[in-house]
Amino acid sequence: MKERLRSFHERRIDVPVGPDALVLDVGSGDKPSWRADVLLDRYPDDAFAGQRSGTGRTRIDRPLFDADAADMPFADGVFDYAICSHVLEHVTDPVGVVRELTRVARAGYIEVPEASAAKIIDFPSHLWWCRLDESTRPPTLVMTAKQAPAFDSEIDAYLQRSGLAGPVKKLIDSNHHHNIIALRWEGSQPIRVEGEHDPAFVEATVNAEAHHGTGEAVAARVLTALLTARKPRRTAPIAWDDIMKPELRRGDGALLEARLYRM
Repeated sequence: MKERLRSFHERRIDVPVGPDALVLDVGSGDKPSWRADVLLDRYPDDAFAGQRSGTGRTRIDRPLFDADAADMPFADGVFDYAICSHVLEHVTDPVGVVRELTRVARAGYIEVPEASAAKIIDFPSHLWWCRLDESTRPPTLVMTAKQAPAFDSEIDAYLQRSGLAGPVKKLIDSNHHHNIIALRWEGSQPIRVEGEHDPAFVEATVNAEAHHGTGEAVAARVLTALLTARKPRRTAPIAWDDIMKPELRRGDGALLEARLYRM
């Protein structure tokens, strides 16, 4: 338990920026980072709950942009930090998303499921097996295209019909910090894609059912609230024109509000 709490604190609570920094959460879903000032999620509607976890309902308690993470509406380098946690395994263009992350922010954090654990039990909304090539400096994130929901269909069928899928997943999740790739980057993050997808498989992942329990999401939110209650946060208002691409600026001094912005 101590190791799990330490991992949770490092991954979810320790955002290495000051209180005045501007932070973006890409793919914020129903558990946006406590420190994020601006959110971006391409699938905010309930119809796409399978792309999220927990309740399935996107939280809109800060400015939330419904926009493509591979083509963000934000200007170059406007964010001090960008968080992208468990998003890249869902998108068709992870290279484009990483390119945009490193364009709009000066540093950030990426988290994805690690292939060796995911190949035992993975989720129907995931498009990629993710691993880290540590032969490069910095290490390269390698995304290999999945061709089917499970790595081995016979093993998956056995786990489902035997009733072992749930217990095995619970056992794997009990060591969650061993099942992920966690990358803190500054300036750039190398990424490489291997293979191509069948369009029918991609369509199926978009419409997949949600795969996490509500209890997990609620527990994460409660623990986050407890651990961040006294941490300093940015309070200054954010002007639309201060963060948007030049061609999207309005010139009217408008401030961002805690609502959904459709791009």
